[in-house]
Amino acid sequence: MSWLSKKIEKISAKRPRPDGKPALSVRERVSALKNLPEFLGLIWETSPTLTLGNIVLRLLRAALPVAMLYVARLILDSIIGLARTPGASLTPIIGLVSLEFGLAMLSDVLGRGVALLDSLLGDLFANRSSIRLMEHAGQLDLDQFENSAFYDKLERARRQTLSRTVLMSQVLSQAQDSITMVFLAVGLAAFNPWLLLLLLVAVVPAFLGESHFNERSYSLVHGWTPERRELDYLRQTGASDETAKEVKIFGLSGFLIERFKLLSDEFYQKNKSLVVRRAGWGALFAAVGAGGYYAAYVYIIAQAVRGTISIGQLTFLAGSFARMRGLLEGILSRFSSVAEGALYLQDFFDFFHLQPHIGRPEDQPTRPFPRPIREGFVFENVGFQYRGGTKWAIRNLSFTLRAGEKLALVGENGAGKTTLVKLLARLYDPTEGRILLDGHDLHDYDPAELRQEIGVIFQDFVRFQLSASQNLAVGRIEEKENTDRIQTAAAQSLADTVIQKLPGGYDQMIGRRFAGGVDLSGGEWQKIALGRAYMRDAQLLILDEPTAALDARAEHEVFQRFADLTQGKTAVLISHRFSTVRMADRILVIENGQFVEIGSHEELLARNGRYSELFALQAAGYR
Repeated sequence: MSWLSKKIEKISAKRPRPDGKPALSVRERVSALKNLPEFLGLIWETSPTLTLGNIVLRLLRAALPVAMLYVARLILDSIIGLARTPGASLTPIIGLVSLEFGLAMLSDVLGRGVALLDSLLGDLFANRSSIRLMEHAGQLDLDQFENSAFYDKLERARRQTLSRTVLMSQVLSQAQDSITMVFLAVGLAAFNPWLLLLLLVAVVPAFLGESHFNERSYSLVHGWTPERRELDYLRQTGASDETAKEVKIFGLSGFLIERFKLLSDEFYQKNKSLVVRRAGWGALFAAVGAGGYYAAYVYIIAQAVRGTISIGQLTFLAGSFARMRGLLEGILSRFSSVAEGALYLQDFFDFFHLQPHIGRPEDQPTRPFPRPIREGFVFENVGFQYRGGTKWAIRNLSFTLRAGEKLALVGENGAGKTTLVKLLARLYDPTEGRILLDGHDLHDYDPAELRQEIGVIFQDFVRFQLSASQNLAVGRIEEKENTDRIQTAAAQSLADTVIQKLPGGYDQMIGRRFAGGVDLSGGEWQKIALGRAYMRDAQLLILDEPTAALDARAEHEVFQRFADLTQGKTAVLISHRFSTVRMADRILVIENGQFVEIGSHEELLARNGRYSELFALQAAGYR
């Protein structure tokens, strides 16, 4: 290892990365190249035909520079020979010029072919990577999405799906230029092997300097992932139709701008310091490289003056050295970029190494889901704690949700009602205790099959920027072409009254993100979301305060219809309105994540406990 490499190692070891981790050494950057075989394997899987075609074209193109330099040498020597032999025929020279012209045209055609295949293969790879990312994200657990460290990995992986197409082209170009260099090196080594050593001395320092600054750039970007996400959030929040009302009412524009300015200026200053130092060292190393090149050039000229080599050989050697210098600089510089890309590639693969915690090993059979549910769900001393948290969201919770029963959940905000619902749908697994379905632990059932039999509409349901028909079909997306089922679900949820007013009916785009979209009121959106539950046709239906934006009359009508349409099915209702809650067969009261009492509306009032107290407080508000 050269003294400069050791010096860079020493500097890198002392200076920490912005994310708090030690700076990567040259050896570690080279080690990052271990990601390339898997990356190249993904490229091959994307399209073996395009990949093979790309490789063949690049191999052919790699040999052309040497061939063209050699033909140029023959042309010059032939011209000098003709000048010494008056009256000689020009036919050989014309033939050589025609050959060089043909090689030039072939190089252009091959270059365009390579660019075409790079573009097609890059687009396919970006699409395949995006699909793979979405597929993997769909397999991960809900609590993983609620973790900021996970979001950092997801954000870095998402950025790599597009930028890795550049890495693909760089790796293939690296191989092509390396082959060209081998051909050129043979010619230079035959003349004077010391020229190759001079070439390395001229180029390597610049490569080491670029490697160091590429690592610093990666370190800066990697360490600033959380802040970059915050910048994106601030940019979106400060100029969005979804937040415009609150931003204007509360005068938040100045606050958001100030926060954005603070973060963006800090990143700018850190990046400015890096690029200024990079430019200074880059100029110095460029001067060293230029000096090495012209020293070799003077040596070759001196040999031509002494008559040791011909003018044609002078042209060939000078051209070969210049071309090799350019290729070597490109290879080393690109190697640094490839190494940097391989570091980012690790972020891409790290995301795919994340595994869900909920599920069963493939080699363990699952129980078939009961159709119909006969006994119901039993919570046995269930407790749940969010990963990394210290507070219990639910603790010591035991009760039974009987088959065909309508159970209402009552409790103040933060009592654990939504967490309980997510445990039922196995979006979470209990930290302690267990949940049984028809006498068997939920772990014994396939999570995907379980969720197919559960229809949940949360209070914070998603407002998909899709057509009205597709928004309803979200409840059972495989039925998106079943017009009768979609219209029936709309009628059951009263969403049909909303859709009838839309200019495009069921084909109308909802939401204003895309051209021609129409936005809905909160209550209208909730009717659309309720339609998804009816699309589900599930054995267990859960409504988690989905009618909060409806007035009391509309909510009562929705729940009355819900009660009629769920006859014989199991249902869970969460609502703060006791006029709705009393429609349930039984009411479960929880507080601070723990069981308080359970019974019918009349039974709980007669006990004069927590439910009775909450009911009286709400009733007093209506007097």
